Amino acid sequence: MASLIVNSALVYGTIGAIFAAPFVWWGAGRIDSAAARGTIGFRILILPGAVAFWPLMLWLWIRTSADPQ
Repeated sequence: MASLIVNSALVYGTIGAIFAAPFVWWGAGRIDSAAARGTIGFRILILPGAVAFWPLMLWLWIRTSADPQ
């Protein structure tokens, strides 16, 4: 059981890390206009949150991309 939990966390974190890099550079600016003007330091700060909350960030990114502005 412990092995399943650890492996699940590893898969979740790996997917989050793969998702976070493009999200931090392109997706955050699509979701929030203030993030589009963010510095490199800001992008480094939001990286761990993007890894941890990647399903929510993906949903917001898709939802915002689908809305014509």
